[in-house]
Amino acid sequence: STLNWCPEKIDRLYQFLEVNDTKAFILLKDGNIVLEQYFDDHTSDTPWYWASAGKSLTAFLIGIAQQEGVLSIQDKSSNYLGEGWTDCTPEQEELITIQNQLTMTTGLDDGVPDVNCTVDSCFIYLTDAGNRWAYHNGPYTALGGVIEGSTGMSLNQYMNQKVESITGMTGAYFPVGYNNLFLSTARSMARFGLLVLNEGNWNGTPILSDEIFFEEMTTTSQEFNQSYGYLWWLNGQDSYILPGNQLVIPGSINPNGPDDLIMAIGKNGQFINVAPSQNLVMIRMGDYPGNSLVPTLFNDEIWERINDLTCTPVAVEPLLSPNQLRCYPNPVLDILNIEIPNSVGLEASQLSVFDFRGNQLLQLEPNQHLIKLDMSGFPQGAYFIKMQIGEKLVTKKIIRW
Repeated sequence: STLNWCPEKIDRLYQFLEVNDTKAFILLKDGNIVLEQYFDDHTSDTPWYWASAGKSLTAFLIGIAQQEGVLSIQDKSSNYLGEGWTDCTPEQEELITIQNQLTMTTGLDDGVPDVNCTVDSCFIYLTDAGNRWAYHNGPYTALGGVIEGSTGMSLNQYMNQKVESITGMTGAYFPVGYNNLFLSTARSMARFGLLVLNEGNWNGTPILSDEIFFEEMTTTSQEFNQSYGYLWWLNGQDSYILPGNQLVIPGSINPNGPDDLIMAIGKNGQFINVAPSQNLVMIRMGDYPGNSLVPTLFNDEIWERINDLTCTPVAVEPLLSPNQLRCYPNPVLDILNIEIPNSVGLEASQLSVFDFRGNQLLQLEPNQHLIKLDMSGFPQGAYFIKMQIGEKLVTKKIIRW
């Protein structure tokens, strides 16, 4: 009530989460749990996997290890993984550093049959380290070996000693195939979110006090993908690249979220969202009816509903913003409604549809504020609706089922 959030809007948020196979949802404001809801048979004591959201936890552990002086992220990865950990020549392998593993710039081929594979024959040279960004699971997973090789502890021992014993988190890494999956309760995930919100400090106890590493971890880490730090996704940037391709997509990865939002994102919608400007942490665990490794569209749809929780009407801005261009239903099967606020003039405006590779499929000049676009003939996949009004460009992501 102190946040002036409407109960009926909270209920609509929960309904949206439930129909999208959510198991657990927590929203914390100023360090307090404001919303907490569990679905199906999931409870506050039920463990669940983090998927690739665990990458961000591993980056945090690497920061602690550097802080303690047992490694430097500028070190060659082979110092801890051993020479010949890849299928590269010795000269090619020596170029790969821990920082390259943190930034997804190892130069190893992500087009191999199994991107999760961590044996040397799967780590094939494509280009020199630092010359290309590619979301590649195998080289990330090898960071577990870097931590173990530098600290002399297992991943779980190091995690327990350096983080869990201080924060009260519970959880552990479990080997699943080639991967190390971290499992915990939603509240333990929320504790990690609060730890990051407080820049590595837990109730006055510094855990990750290396301010330079923390800054590098949560800002653009390389020149290729502006929306990627050290295994954290970053909002509010000019462009981004998603897993599985090299397409640079203009705009912010999470248009409905605050610009300073940093995100740990895992398959099927495992989310840790940290918004320093709002002193807010959002946690979501569960399944999701899609197969994206990084379901950013779903994350953005949750933020659209969080922004709408207030009971106070928000004044409409005279210029179009991403929050105002409404496209629904999303995902869409046939007819997509594109709603433009009445306050926005349609003169000299253009609306275009692009496929995931950036190819323009159609362009029109809207003459009304509600456009019904028939997408029934479009193949299943991701599309982008772009609206240009003068120099203002707004982009929305659409999924066609």
